[in-house]
Amino acid sequence: MSVKQYSCGAYAWAICAMLFWTTACNNPAPAPVPEKKVDSAVAKALTTTQKMNIIFFGNSLTAGYGLDLAEAFPAIIQHKLDSLHYPYKVINAGLSGETTAGGKSRVDWILQQHVHIFVLELGGNDGLRGIALTETSQNLQAIIDKVKSKYPDVKILLTGMRIPPNLGKKYADEFHRLYKVLAEKNKIAFLPFLLEGVGGDEKLNQADGIHPTAEGQKMVADNVWTVLKDLL
Repeated sequence: MSVKQYSCGAYAWAICAMLFWTTACNNPAPAPVPEKKVDSAVAKALTTTQKMNIIFFGNSLTAGYGLDLAEAFPAIIQHKLDSLHYPYKVINAGLSGETTAGGKSRVDWILQQHVHIFVLELGGNDGLRGIALTETSQNLQAIIDKVKSKYPDVKILLTGMRIPPNLGKKYADEFHRLYKVLAEKNKIAFLPFLLEGVGGDEKLNQADGIHPTAEGQKMVADNVWTVLKDLL
C-alpha cells in the first residue's frame, strides 16, 4: 500500500495506536488435528510430527486485540492447517503493546518450547513511536539471532510493516525498507506488508482505526499463508 492511499481516517490509526497498544491478549487454543485411521507405523510418525510448533511472535496484531481469540489470524491459520491435515501446532505469542526491545527481552522465555517455524511480527509500535530505525533493526536482528542460535534448523518468516508518514516520508519509507534488508541479510522468508489490503480500510478495521476486525484478520491470515505455506 502506497503512502498516498492512506485517507485522513487512516492517519488516525497512528494517533489512536498510542492509546490502544497496551492490552495483553492470551494465546488462542489451537484446534485439534482431526482423527484419522492409520496403521501403527503411521500413527507413531504422526505422534512425533504433531509436536511441530509454529510460533507467531508479535504485538496486538498477532494477539488479535479487541476480538475473540479464535478470530486472530494465527488461530485462522491453525484451522487451515488442520483442514489440510498438516501436523503443526500454532502457538500465539502475540503481546499487545510489544516493541522490538520488549520482544528481544521476552523471546528467550518463548523459546523454551521447541519451534520449527518462527513468524516474527514486530516493529509497528517502534515506528509509531518514532524509535530510531537502527535500534529497531538491531532488536529484530537480535531476535532472529536468538531463534537461530537455539534452533539452527528453524524456518523464520519476517512480516513487514508500513506506517503513515506522520513522522516524515523519509522515516516511513526507511522503516518499511529495513524489513526487506533484514530478510535478505538473514536469508529468511519475507512478507512485505502484513496488512496488505487491510491497513487504511475503515470497513476492515475496528473503531480505533488500526486493529483489524474479524474480517480483516481473515485477510491478514491469507496474506501470511501466501508465504507460510511454502515453509511447511
